Amino acid sequence: MSSIKEKITELKKKRDALILVHNYQLPEVQDIADFLGDSLDLSRKAATTKSKVIVFCGVHFMAETASILCPEKTVLLPELEAGCPMADMIDAATVRELKKRHPGAAVVCYVNTSAEVKAESDICCTSSNAVKVVGSLKTSEIIFIPDENLGDYVSKQTGKKLILTEGYCAIHCRILSSDVNKARKDHPGAEVLVHPECTPDVVALADKVLSTNGMIVYARESDSKEIIIGTEQGIIYRLKKENPGKEFYAATEKALCENMKKTTLEKVLWALEDMKNVVRVDKTLAEKAKKALDRMLEF
Repeated sequence: MSSIKEKITELKKKRDALILVHNYQLPEVQDIADFLGDSLDLSRKAATTKSKVIVFCGVHFMAETASILCPEKTVLLPELEAGCPMADMIDAATVRELKKRHPGAAVVCYVNTSAEVKAESDICCTSSNAVKVVGSLKTSEIIFIPDENLGDYVSKQTGKKLILTEGYCAIHCRILSSDVNKARKDHPGAEVLVHPECTPDVVALADKVLSTNGMIVYARESDSKEIIIGTEQGIIYRLKKENPGKEFYAATEKALCENMKKTTLEKVLWALEDMKNVVRVDKTLAEKAKKALDRMLEF
């Protein structure tokens, strides 16, 4: 394993590459990251890096976003089959139909969407800034796509009625209210942090509702010694590594994203060796999608 890491380090220098890794990736992949974070963190880093090559250890829409923000750079996705089922729950044709039915409505798309959907949207958001983005809009109607659970949370936080579609994260929906109640019983006194992609009944049980980066920051700053985590369990590796004096418990072991776990050290190495698995977005499409991403990054 160490020899693979050494080869990756050598090739990274040779290719002038930056390795971006999402918090849900395998532990050994997290350990080779130049930058580790959530969708918003990684989008920001992709937009500002001076490296010629970006190796994106995440899922397809993330690499696509990096390509939109950095059209002059080479973006590699070590596993091209790493997708996001929620992103596949909405397409550009559906967005156009929604816009016809609600003329004048602002379209807010979650970053977990394709370039085609972003190109039809007014502004993107992530779980970190969705409340702020929606709260800033002055239009009377707002279409929020595709995550109805995140949309429900944002609606409650902002007091705005949103037009939602039937999209969801299957992984976060595996976390049940019964799981949270059992975890509280097993770990009395532990705080409960959940992701806003969870269902409303689970969100209602949380002490804090936070993005993955929000969880990282809160865990570091909180006085709590025990924390129950309601999101994809890959984040727990980082939480334990950065907070050795604290205990973290998964709300359920079922919250495991198979797509996020498809990226391995070997695949990162092969991507750098062959410079294959390049993710590019058509220039015209990218220019349209970039407007929505740029508006998000202003936040």
